[in-house]
Amino acid sequence: MLYDNLKSAVLERHGDAIRFNPTLLAFSAHYRYDPRPVAVARGNEKGRVERAIRYIRDNFFAARSFKDLDDLNTQADAWCDGMAADRMCPGLDMTVRQAFELEQPYLLPLPDNPFAWPALTAVSIGKTPYARFDLNDYSVPHAYVRRSLSIVATQKEVRILDGAKVVACHVRSYDKAAQVEDAAHIKALADEKRAARRHSATDRLAAAVPASTALLERAAKNGHSLQSAVIGLSRLLQHYGASELQAGIMEVLALEGPSPHPNAVQLILERRRERRHQPPLLHITLPQHVQDKDTPVRTARLDLYDQLKEVPDDK
Repeated sequence: MLYDNLKSAVLERHGDAIRFNPTLLAFSAHYRYDPRPVAVARGNEKGRVERAIRYIRDNFFAARSFKDLDDLNTQADAWCDGMAADRMCPGLDMTVRQAFELEQPYLLPLPDNPFAWPALTAVSIGKTPYARFDLNDYSVPHAYVRRSLSIVATQKEVRILDGAKVVACHVRSYDKAAQVEDAAHIKALADEKRAARRHSATDRLAAAVPASTALLERAAKNGHSLQSAVIGLSRLLQHYGASELQAGIMEVLALEGPSPHPNAVQLILERRRERRHQPPLLHITLPQHVQDKDTPVRTARLDLYDQLKEVPDDK
């Protein structure tokens, strides 16, 4: 069987010294044929192969529809046993079917067991939770970023393993540059990022207003939502400032009665402003497109127009 000098067949070549891909040698030994690479830059040596590929592309694949890989293989078997076998064999006065019937007695039978492909393929996960295999990306749980995993692939599925543990299983894609994702992986990553943003906001709040930690602990014991409490306190911090919010929270914590909540803190802050005879703050949040309209605009230079006006008419 003739092969072009692609890396999956020939790893190195210096003249007639050829180092084959060891997997190809094992495959050819299993199915009992002799692999032979063509000469470099000698397209005429594999002209019949190139012509056969064009024949398959134009007569089998053109305008053909199929549901999945199994359906395509079934149609390919029927086409090979029918139309392709009944065409005239190039260079002979007989059909391909007749030529194969003459050669078949001289061919060795195929082995009963299929070729055992390499069990594992090593893969490195980068900064994003995807494993690259056969020109496509397959999602993995985000906990496995910057890790080395293994891939076991069949014609129908791709399994990604951490040792003996299967961390992801996908339907194999035969596209190019496709992203095959598991919805559970994407949801877990989104939840992790959302929690990280919430913890980041909590840390900033605790650093600016230390009393907020005690307020959040008491709010959690009483069943209040911590996320909404952090959002409410962060909004009060933006409007009233750190020192005023600290004083307001201390007053709320000293009160007896209802459990502490950002709404109670806001009420205390407004009362503090009343005692100082200050007007209440207006808590207005404008949409982003309205805020953009208030962006300062740089004043244009009008003296340039005065210079144009001073130019004499004869110029």
